[in-house]
Amino acid sequence: MDAASAAAAAAAQMQMLQSGLMDEEKIYALILDLTNPAMREQALLELSKKREAYEDLAPILWHSFGVMTALVQEIVSVYPMLQPPTLTGHASNRVCNALALLQCVASHNDTRGLFLNGNTSQEGRPIRSADDHLAHLPLFLYPFLNTTSKTRPFEYLRLTSLGVIGALVKNDNSEVINFLLSTEIIPLCLRIMESGSELSKTVAIFIVQKILLDDMGLNYICQTYERFYAVGTVLSNMVTQLVEQQSIRLLKHVIRCYLRLSENVRAREALRQCLPDPLRDATFVQIMKDDMTTKRCLQTLLMNLQ
Repeated sequence: MDAASAAAAAAAQMQMLQSGLMDEEKIYALILDLTNPAMREQALLELSKKREAYEDLAPILWHSFGVMTALVQEIVSVYPMLQPPTLTGHASNRVCNALALLQCVASHNDTRGLFLNGNTSQEGRPIRSADDHLAHLPLFLYPFLNTTSKTRPFEYLRLTSLGVIGALVKNDNSEVINFLLSTEIIPLCLRIMESGSELSKTVAIFIVQKILLDDMGLNYICQTYERFYAVGTVLSNMVTQLVEQQSIRLLKHVIRCYLRLSENVRAREALRQCLPDPLRDATFVQIMKDDMTTKRCLQTLLMNLQ
């Protein structure tokens, strides 16, 4: 490389560095705007767009004074619109931008535990700060999951809320599963699995599947007849729906849930009697023809039940 090329490369590198610093400064300014009610809506919109591009956004959001409180304020502010259902598209979009930032916090390794349990020091002692009350943040989302209105603003709200819980369970963390089992997440997901849109059903069954894949979750669901029956009934209803409106995206999760249940002795005995016939015959052969993984899962399930 000659001197001119080296100088051009150095200049380009310097320009990229300066551009990165400018972007970082803009991020910090937007985060500061979250604590200003007059600036918050635009800041939520801008930050939700940039959350994928800035990998350290989650820790900065969590540790910036007043920011998590501001996000919770956004969530709580729409509670009065849930019942009776008066949520508008504008209000739904705004709170979903706040939820998108919470999803960012929930998915980051450094903030996932904090998101579950609130602020704690490295020694596990509470930190005295303005955000001390923000323990068990996922519970603030449950009123959204408990809605039943089929309108677009509510569907978008449920789907985005499910995305936050989905981000929590994605990394197979037993602490997350233990927390979720202490809440009403399973019945909330089961209802959405039966009556939600295809996208919402997919995220809801993904959450249930992740709970089942954890030994603690499998044991919890199979511990009583009532829990197993609740999950089994919804899965069976989903199979019936899939016969009419086939979707490989949903079917693969249904089969994986049944497969995991078949690994529990008591559940396996029950499934020998109640596994839906469309999973035993050729009903879904056509839509599975290009999905070898799902075909193998179904074959293994049927072998387990022999």
